[in-house]
Amino acid sequence: MSRDDSQRLDLYITPGHPCGYLPSREARTVFVDPDLTMDSRLYTLLASHGFRRNGPHVYKPHCEGCRACVPLRIPVDEFRPDRGQQRVWKRNQDLKVMSLDAVSRPEQYALYKRYLAARHAGGGMDGSSEPEYAHFLMNPWGRTRMVAMHAGETLAAVAVTDELEDAFSAVYTFFDPDMARRSLGTYSILWQIEAARRRGLKWLYLGYWIAESRKMAYKDRFRPHERLGPSGWERAA
Repeated sequence: MSRDDSQRLDLYITPGHPCGYLPSREARTVFVDPDLTMDSRLYTLLASHGFRRNGPHVYKPHCEGCRACVPLRIPVDEFRPDRGQQRVWKRNQDLKVMSLDAVSRPEQYALYKRYLAARHAGGGMDGSSEPEYAHFLMNPWGRTRMVAMHAGETLAAVAVTDELEDAFSAVYTFFDPDMARRSLGTYSILWQIEAARRRGLKWLYLGYWIAESRKMAYKDRFRPHERLGPSGWERAA
């Protein structure tokens, strides 16, 4: 990884802990030194090597004997929606979309709580306080946007998006569980792809795809896409 040698990059690895996606396995995570001066330029470089962020902390899975977590990104100029994705796009054209500064707003936090209670109950995040919510989604060094989508006066979804030097990175999306018919998770990704294309960016990073995880299966449907392997980024077959 090439970078300015005047700033040393130290990495730290966690002890083993239960994997959140494959329960039978033990996970370990590599974190970038939290005392390092991080900015969007450095994070862009780290993202190209498969790193993600949780709040201000930049990390990457590093599990002994397991490489199930595969970084995935979409080349936005080449992406072509399939028929189902086209229907989702058309179905949500009535939404009013606003890209807002990343600050905690009561309406968005309330939607986040409803989403977790309905979709991820008992997952360890559904009891999150507002400070924990803000710490998870925002960071003090990056350019993060809260893309708010309204159906009339109702907040339908929020796509938390990091703006990198050459890409958008989809951090997290939460939506109204009563609007399942809209497929708002899919629409949020389609919106971010189109927004990145309009900005002249190259990629939308979607985080980690795990072939054995049903929760991650949706990412494989956005094609073409690239996956990061031992030899670098490769087009998925």
